Amino acid sequence: MPYRLPHLHKPGPQGAIRIGCAGWGLSSAVSASFPHEGTHLERYSHVLTCVEINSSFYKPHREQTYANWAQSVPESFRFSVKLPKAITHDARLVDTESLLDEFLQAAGQLGDKLGCWLVQLPPSLPFDHDVAEAFFKALRERTTVPVACEAREHSWFSTHAAALLKAHHIAYVDADPIPDECEIKHRADASLVYVRLHGSPELYKSSYDYTYLDELARTLHNRAKKTPEVWCIFDNTAEGHAQPNALHLMERLRIHHKV
Repeated sequence: MPYRLPHLHKPGPQGAIRIGCAGWGLSSAVSASFPHEGTHLERYSHVLTCVEINSSFYKPHREQTYANWAQSVPESFRFSVKLPKAITHDARLVDTESLLDEFLQAAGQLGDKLGCWLVQLPPSLPFDHDVAEAFFKALRERTTVPVACEAREHSWFSTHAAALLKAHHIAYVDADPIPDECEIKHRADASLVYVRLHGSPELYKSSYDYTYLDELARTLHNRAKKTPEVWCIFDNTAEGHAQPNALHLMERLRIHHKV
């Protein structure tokens, strides 16, 4: 029976908790937990509550592609879209206005189904106040959609950097595993929690055990009491563990919701 949990899609007495994966391809190992008819995205979206579009990092998609994706999912479903590497890794956030315009125009065709932007920074990119200020100012001039920033260099986690992100309503990504010296000590935007689980100890491959997922469910449940939007994305996709982990987490959240 599919783990269809409508109460996790939208805010109730506490914030919304959205559980999903980095991509919507379905493996035979989990197919029984999803409807049998429809495209992979259609089947996926009737069980899990969000998805992270990672392919946008590597290549642009047509406006119509985003529009088609939006039309194929339930009203309460939401997409997170990862900014292109042309912006974050190649240009390293400098002089990206035209690139932002092109990307946001296309991905904006998701309409009301667009829930969040993901900005993943390269591990080699240190915090530079002027560069960060100019980039996030330009981004915020173009979109009011929530933004999660996955910084992977330690200087992005200073009080100064957190204050700049907070000023532009940018949240930190809570990543697992945490890169060296990248623990979040000072929260930026507190209106969004965005958890990305890459697999540990083996990056992109390892499954999370039930003890970890049970504790994660308690953590997300508690964070949702104080935060309007809580996202949890499983990126441990290389060996197909993301979807089973997501399904187990949703089941644990269902139990917490009843308590």
